[in-house]
Amino acid sequence: MSVTQVAAYAAPAAKAPLERTTVPRRPVGEHDVLIDIKYAGICHSDIHQARDGWGEGIFPMVPGHEIAGVVAEVGPGVTRYAVGDRVGVGCFVDSCRACEYCRRGQEQYCVKGMTPTYNGRDKEGEPTYGGYSTHVVVDENYAVRIPEGLALDIAAPLLCAGITLYSPLKHWEAGPGKKVAIVGLGGLGHMGVKIAAALGAEVTVLSQSLRKKEDGLKLGASHYYATNDETTFEKLAGTFDLIVSTVSAPLPLDAYLSLLKVDGAFVNVGAPEEPVSLNLFSVIAGRKTLAGSSIGGIPETQEMLDFCAEHGLGAEIELIDAGQINEAYERVLSSDVRYRFVIDTATI
Repeated sequence: MSVTQVAAYAAPAAKAPLERTTVPRRPVGEHDVLIDIKYAGICHSDIHQARDGWGEGIFPMVPGHEIAGVVAEVGPGVTRYAVGDRVGVGCFVDSCRACEYCRRGQEQYCVKGMTPTYNGRDKEGEPTYGGYSTHVVVDENYAVRIPEGLALDIAAPLLCAGITLYSPLKHWEAGPGKKVAIVGLGGLGHMGVKIAAALGAEVTVLSQSLRKKEDGLKLGASHYYATNDETTFEKLAGTFDLIVSTVSAPLPLDAYLSLLKVDGAFVNVGAPEEPVSLNLFSVIAGRKTLAGSSIGGIPETQEMLDFCAEHGLGAEIELIDAGQINEAYERVLSSDVRYRFVIDTATI
């Protein structure tokens, strides 16, 4: 395959509606795989970036870092995959490969910066284009195998939403005997509930209202509280070993930190566009940790997919045609999806 143009949906400029277009894909190199994309999840971060919410983007922008598909071609040096294999691509497609974090399999923390799947530049300085397209070419070392037990459509969101929750839950040792709260029951939060419950933790959902309580309990939560009820923070003071916040709006951190036990951790995986404030006594008083976590490396992403297949965990999705992407963005912003939009790329 030489450089070719593939069909895609792109934002031509910041805040502009996405529209059908074509973008270039590089030739299949020595260690590359060409992936026929079957499904691409819509992540809230796609919206942030397409609308310059996290800083100036590279346009035209083809979002999408929740990619599930089938290998259509392999380079002559490829050893990990063969044509026909089911594979996924997450939030990055390259890294320096030499720093301590890359060598550790924590490429997401690459000292020189990982190459994002979209809205980034590769080592040749060319822009990267994401999964809202029919095909993508990636180095075999930055693709992961999707186990046969997972349908590709419900597996796609695991490449961001799944690993974004699995990584901190594993790192902070969610499991039997641990009380874990997930803040927000959306695209990220619903996977947090499923994974934390499968790990054996006692799971509580903290959501603005009780509107999704029935869903939360079905997904694996043991308890569900509304944060718009002021008594919630009084009732749950000092309850949790770990709280993972998936929301992308600023929270009253002091109130949430009061819910932790001594040595508890509050971990942010949602990324608000605005700064947040904090009274440091909220962490000093209970030797508490305020932390963040960013996706996961390639080995951990594979571990997460295998774990989800073993436990029968996939995302709760609404499958859409590509022509519905702009509508889906608005619905994500109004929390009108249960719980992840996935694009059928055959409609591109």
